[in-house]
Amino acid sequence: MQILSIQSSVAYGYVGNSAAVFPLQRLGHEVWPVLTVHFSNHTGYGAWRGPTLAAADVAEVIEGIADRGVLGTADAVLSGYQGDPAVGEVILATVDRVKAANPAAVYCCDPVMGDAGRGMFVRPGIPEYLRDTVVPRADIITPNHFELDFLAGRTTTSLAEVLAAVDEVRATGPRHVLVTSVLHGDLPEGSLEVVAVSDEGAWAVTTPLLPINPNGGGDVTAALYLAHLWTTGSPAAALEHTIASVYTVLEATLAAGTREIQLIATQDAIAVPPARFAARQLR
Repeated sequence: MQILSIQSSVAYGYVGNSAAVFPLQRLGHEVWPVLTVHFSNHTGYGAWRGPTLAAADVAEVIEGIADRGVLGTADAVLSGYQGDPAVGEVILATVDRVKAANPAAVYCCDPVMGDAGRGMFVRPGIPEYLRDTVVPRADIITPNHFELDFLAGRTTTSLAEVLAAVDEVRATGPRHVLVTSVLHGDLPEGSLEVVAVSDEGAWAVTTPLLPINPNGGGDVTAALYLAHLWTTGSPAAALEHTIASVYTVLEATLAAGTREIQLIATQDAIAVPPARFAARQLR
């Protein structure tokens, strides 16, 4: 699989492309990382250095890939945090070009906006831009529970309500929806779920709730789900493989007591996901 990944990058730590590229490569996929920022570290530290790339610069890099005659051979476009609608327009234009050359290609969008307990952490207007313009153009989206509620315009507190919200969002365009960090009243205390929904059905994986929420976890999750969905063709299998690897990464990060996710230490569990959590079919 050849993946054009248009995301942020950091020199120290793991978010955006710095979190997504290595796991995808460890699974044997070719990745073409296009950077939207190049910071010293992720912004969760409260201070960072480095440039934000202008939309025109991002477009120039993509044009250079097109000059090599390979843009149309991409099987997927992957995007994460979009802090500027102008960059978003570059991404969407690129998706159109890739799909025109390869109709089987897919667009996987992680609609990064906010999180439960933190609220929205992107600038005003970005959530609406993602909801109204970007998400309807995506084939695969990977929102967390908080982001799903915003996209659907409702508050969900039960699994049935989560599924109804997913159906509403899928009706706008995306075929596949992976919802992370799902908390609802039907869950045992100390647990959370990840839910995958597609034309084929709906599945959930339940895991213990770890006392950790590091930066970059969502970026890894989106990348792995895209890869496993492409490889297996099965949302249930992709869900199981993705969560097995991500949970192992989070366990190792918690044990290490670090702010940065432990991708290198857990690379074998990324390359060969352990059989840890079974997906149960919801419908």
